[in-house]
Amino acid sequence: MFTFLHTYHPQSILLKLGPIDIHWYGFVIVLGAVVGLLAILYFAKRYQIKSEQVFDLAFYLVLFGLIGDRLYYVIYAWEFYKDNLWDIFKIWEGGLAIFGAIIAGIITLIIYAKIKKLNILLWLDLLVLALASGLAFGRWGNYFNQELFGLPTNLPWGIPIDYVLRPSEFLNSEFFHPTFLYESLAMILVFILLISLHLIRLKTQKIKKGRIALAFFTLYFAERFLNEYLRLDFSPFFLGMRINQLVAGLALIACLIIWLYLIYLFCKNYISGKDKQLLKTN
Repeated sequence: MFTFLHTYHPQSILLKLGPIDIHWYGFVIVLGAVVGLLAILYFAKRYQIKSEQVFDLAFYLVLFGLIGDRLYYVIYAWEFYKDNLWDIFKIWEGGLAIFGAIIAGIITLIIYAKIKKLNILLWLDLLVLALASGLAFGRWGNYFNQELFGLPTNLPWGIPIDYVLRPSEFLNSEFFHPTFLYESLAMILVFILLISLHLIRLKTQKIKKGRIALAFFTLYFAERFLNEYLRLDFSPFFLGMRINQLVAGLALIACLIIWLYLIYLFCKNYISGKDKQLLKTN
């Protein structure tokens, strides 16, 4: 695979059907969504959740998630879009920001769960399966668009970037870090971990609701924070950091604080339980 990445020059169009162009970007995103949906349906059945509920919620999540996805990116790259308003609607050319999808998705889930009286944490545990799968497959869309690549590298898996797409300060560099690959591989491992945690919960009932989602967000934001050190795509800076890196860092800190609080509660309950046991024995 490394030889392929090092020598192949990707093209954004998968195939042409008359006047219609099928882009790799859209294809891999749909593929990731389908794999994620299948995983959710499998575990929903095990949790005795009707598939109709999954499809019903999925419709709203796709609709509002896509809007949030694009809206976040447009705000993020407003310097470009303010002079190219029509390009705002060209989502097949790339330009989706997962942070926007996460925010919109969580808001949509909360509203939907309140209306339908569903367990928000259990559904969040299920939905992160689709997020992990979507990222694992979807990042390859960035590869075929030759976007979101990293710093120049001489590593054997460095990817060639067309001259016109290279940043001006790296015009003489041919190979760049495949940051899409790093995130894709990380999310494949996370996806496997999420499936394993769901299976363990179903077997032992020892993993509380919401913990699986928290594990995903902790690992994703940690990976994203580190990945941002390599990326060369346009980004506003704040406090000396890329905006997305700052957002990922703050989200990671929030996740770690929640973990610390949960550990504190566990220790408190454990000590309290031990004290009660001692009182009974005495």
